[in-house]
Amino acid sequence: MNFELTQEQDMIRKMVREFAEAEIAPKAAERDRTGEFPQDVFHKMGELGLMGIPFPEEYGGSGGDTVSYAIAVEEVSRACGGTGLSYAAHISLGCSPFYYFGTEEQKKKYLIPLAQGKSMGAFGLTEPNAGSDAGGTQTTAVEDGDEWVLNGTKIFITNAAYAEVVVVTAVTDKSRGSRGISSFIVPTSSPGFKIGTIYDKLGLNASNTAEIIMEDVRIPKENILGKLNEGYKQFLITLDGGRISIAAMAVGIARAAYEASLQYAKERRQFGQSISKFQAIQFKLADMATHIELARNMTLKAAWLKDQGKPFKKEAAMAKLFASEMATRVCDQAVQIHGGYGYMKEYPVERHYRDIKLCEIGEGTSEVQRLVIAREIGAS
Repeated sequence: MNFELTQEQDMIRKMVREFAEAEIAPKAAERDRTGEFPQDVFHKMGELGLMGIPFPEEYGGSGGDTVSYAIAVEEVSRACGGTGLSYAAHISLGCSPFYYFGTEEQKKKYLIPLAQGKSMGAFGLTEPNAGSDAGGTQTTAVEDGDEWVLNGTKIFITNAAYAEVVVVTAVTDKSRGSRGISSFIVPTSSPGFKIGTIYDKLGLNASNTAEIIMEDVRIPKENILGKLNEGYKQFLITLDGGRISIAAMAVGIARAAYEASLQYAKERRQFGQSISKFQAIQFKLADMATHIELARNMTLKAAWLKDQGKPFKKEAAMAKLFASEMATRVCDQAVQIHGGYGYMKEYPVERHYRDIKLCEIGEGTSEVQRLVIAREIGAS
């Protein structure tokens, strides 16, 4: 077993880390406070070829692999969790459905500008009555001549207000339940398509999260993505890959909290010495470092399996489950190490503590991950 990164993967890690430290981290606290979406950052990331890392060059990507992508998500999220979320959602949810299921024409029309960072992408799955039960989709798509007419509402959609195109799921055959759902390509400039609520969130404020409302939105018949009534299967495949990126995001945020805590413990003095000399603090830091390493290894293993074309559903769910819950514990302990200062917005661990919670919810809650794992090991 070889745990070393390839030369290309290591170069990507170094490049993204340097970029994130110089261009993202300095304004992370300000963006958290103001909710400003980092469009300038994503434009620069596009110029560096980071907005389409795992896609072939012929479709505007960098020709990289999932391991490289996971490494990039970790480094971006270490600098700013909100930017990391929007970055991960753009690639895993905004771009991947086109690459997995799109026709050659659809890939050239939509995936190329997305992967080049010339436009942002989003994925419209969640609805008011269809969260973990995504099969309960109520948005409808009805054929009308050479067009589809879409009606419905999607909620909690990352990047929605800044996306040029959204892939949405809609019911095309109500009698078939989850087997009657299809996926559609919807340009956000379409008449009847509008952004509703812009959500005011607990954390990840640099990431845009919005409601999508579709009222008689008409799109060409060729804007169906993949085959009719296969949308449910498509979004399950999409989410499997997306869970790797959420795991990487959790590792990045946890790393930021751990590094801040280690530095603080060395500088903070109590009872005549730095608190890093106290065994209680040392044990917290040791546990943090150990769990982050474990989560990263799980994440990169799932990414490697995906790159090798091997089954990875179980490993992606395990990585997402462990990394998100691990990172929540790490951020909690980071605040504890900082004491009263950790509760103040002046210190970054307060932001990390708020940011990390979504990783236990988005792209399948921890409870859903346990169900996926149970099925994969034959326990259900």
